[in-house]
Amino acid sequence: MTIAPSSSPFAHGTSSVTKVMLRVIYALLPAIAACVWFFGWGVIVNILIAVTTALLCEALILKLRQRPIMPYLLDGSALLTAVLLAVALPPLSPWWLTVLGVGFAIIIAKHLYGGLGYNPFNPAMVGYVVLLISFPREMSSWLSPQILSDYSLNFAATITATLNGQLPNELQLDALTMATPLDTLKSQLRLDHSISETVSSHPIFGLLGGKGWEWINGALLLGGLWLIYKRVITWHIPAAVIGTVAAIAALFYLYDAETYASPLIHTFSGATIMGAFFIATDPVTASATLRGRLLYGAGIGLLTYIIRTWGGYPDGFAFAVLLMNMVAPTIDHYYQPRVFGHKRK
Repeated sequence: MTIAPSSSPFAHGTSSVTKVMLRVIYALLPAIAACVWFFGWGVIVNILIAVTTALLCEALILKLRQRPIMPYLLDGSALLTAVLLAVALPPLSPWWLTVLGVGFAIIIAKHLYGGLGYNPFNPAMVGYVVLLISFPREMSSWLSPQILSDYSLNFAATITATLNGQLPNELQLDALTMATPLDTLKSQLRLDHSISETVSSHPIFGLLGGKGWEWINGALLLGGLWLIYKRVITWHIPAAVIGTVAAIAALFYLYDAETYASPLIHTFSGATIMGAFFIATDPVTASATLRGRLLYGAGIGLLTYIIRTWGGYPDGFAFAVLLMNMVAPTIDHYYQPRVFGHKRK
């Protein structure tokens, strides 16, 4: 009797790239609904423009690379990149801003390195950072939930504003926009205003963080926990990111509460929760080992707080992710698990 040789035993799962990507998008739906509620239809318009651009760019590059188009279009990776970047952009962003960011993410950050599975950097964050550095004014023009509660832009007016930059005659774009909560804190601290004075005097802040942002981050938290429950991601990176940001923020807050923001503001006002569950857990660019994921997430949390507090940008999560993307291979090199059957020395 002959026995066919085989390698180590493999466990075959029922998951696929498409299923994983779609589940991440499903987890984003509550947060997208909250974004529409607080910031209007601009989020949906951003998503439509981003998805169209991503699929067209993906098809074009696949055609140039002489690769099959439909299997790669249907795997959901370009769709997820587009949705993540669109949600991170301010509502009423000009159409060309979304097109540039998504085009750079798909063509340069993804396919220039060989496509899905070969890109060393998170494509959505590469596109976001390019836009943030190149067009800081457009990237900081967020809509005010307070003003939108008094005057709601319908879908048609939102499309007109996005495509032509024109609002109804009784409205001006400058009257609708404002800075983000973290940006407000940074600018007010530069003017020697204390944290308590800034929070109490600006209606942009709510109970836990920025008004609107705290609810959106709550929805992102629920979606992220659902991803852990479905085993799409593990708890290591989100726990390390959020725990590190909260712990460092708590230490400095206890040291000087009038100069350093509270852990709640750092957690529920910026991109901490979205980044921890939906960006930092990218299986291609993140650390792949269990202990390495904890170190990788802690590094993102540490860099995020450093950039927010002493850097030139109010958030900094995208920069932190890209910096740790560069370190992830080295982390995995030193935290490789012991080979099965190998005796530890």
